[in-house]
Amino acid sequence: MRILHIGYRLPPEPGGMELHVERLIRAQVLRGHEVIVAHRRGALPRGAEPMPVARTRASRAVSLKFDEIAFAMECAEALPRVPAPDVIHLHGDHREALALGSAARRLGIPLMLHIHGALTMRHRPIMPWAFRHVGGFIVAGTRPKADLHAIGVPDRLIRMTSAGLDVGRLTGFRDSGRVERGLIVSVGSLVKVKNHELTIEAFHRVRAVRPDARLVIAGDGPERDRLRRLAATGPGIEFTGHLSPDRVYSLVNRAEVLVHASQRLRGIGEGIPNAALEALALGTAVLVSSEATLDPVVPRDAYRTFRSGDASDLVARLHALLDDDEARRRLGERGVGAAEDLDWPLVAARIERWYEMVTTPRVPVLAAR
Repeated sequence: MRILHIGYRLPPEPGGMELHVERLIRAQVLRGHEVIVAHRRGALPRGAEPMPVARTRASRAVSLKFDEIAFAMECAEALPRVPAPDVIHLHGDHREALALGSAARRLGIPLMLHIHGALTMRHRPIMPWAFRHVGGFIVAGTRPKADLHAIGVPDRLIRMTSAGLDVGRLTGFRDSGRVERGLIVSVGSLVKVKNHELTIEAFHRVRAVRPDARLVIAGDGPERDRLRRLAATGPGIEFTGHLSPDRVYSLVNRAEVLVHASQRLRGIGEGIPNAALEALALGTAVLVSSEATLDPVVPRDAYRTFRSGDASDLVARLHALLDDDEARRRLGERGVGAAEDLDWPLVAARIERWYEMVTTPRVPVLAAR
């Protein structure tokens, strides 16, 4: 199969979506597919072919404010000059679909849109028009699925998945070191949507009654200085900055609990967080906000949740887990079992089957309203 992936950013640019796209491409290459990639930033994954994309006068003007849209416009311009793929796998949202959809339709190339986080609902009026040439949707979590339902996308056009996992690699880290008593870890870019501020607030309250507790935050980003100031109001918090995947796995493997406190902001929201899935595979107890729920990809009994934005609920859930060795052990076992179904070859195979939704002519696309 000839698959064209279009995504603005790829590793080494940081971010869960970027890793998701890169690892999906690698898995599809290993499965014998011909994979072409168009991207603006980052590195081309090994085994994939680049799609040449050039700046245009129009895209240069648009890029001054919205470079992601400008990039999608450039991809639309480049499409007629490359051998036609069997499917376009577009990573983005309604903005990229609006810029690229008409070109894909004119060329008769099926278009699958992969939405990795919540939609910007202030653009709701234009979404049906933007999505009119999209044959199917892949979403990461219940939140973007609900957003699509809210604008009238029928359920039959939506498939849900998380990122996959390199289960073999993660298994090599599991139980490779002793768990550190009282160690709490949070992994993610230092941006507002991750809500590390809430984790820090809750940790200060936990530390007040647990002097052996430590919080390690792995990641970097624009919130770094502000979060360091909040952390400095009490002891026990360490920032590691950006870490390689192996160092993250080693850190999470030593933790008693991984906390992921993400919140939904206006126009910004997460899908299913990769860090939480990797922690499951490592056998570490996972505690996530209700906005970062892993449902339905992961069974609810494999992790715990707290009310998003509620520091008191987070404190109570942390105390409950830190006090209960048996509960953490059970969560770890269930998490490892759930992660086995998320091995990248299995996830890639499911996505390839979903391509039939857009490559089969009898399946209608969303009509503009």
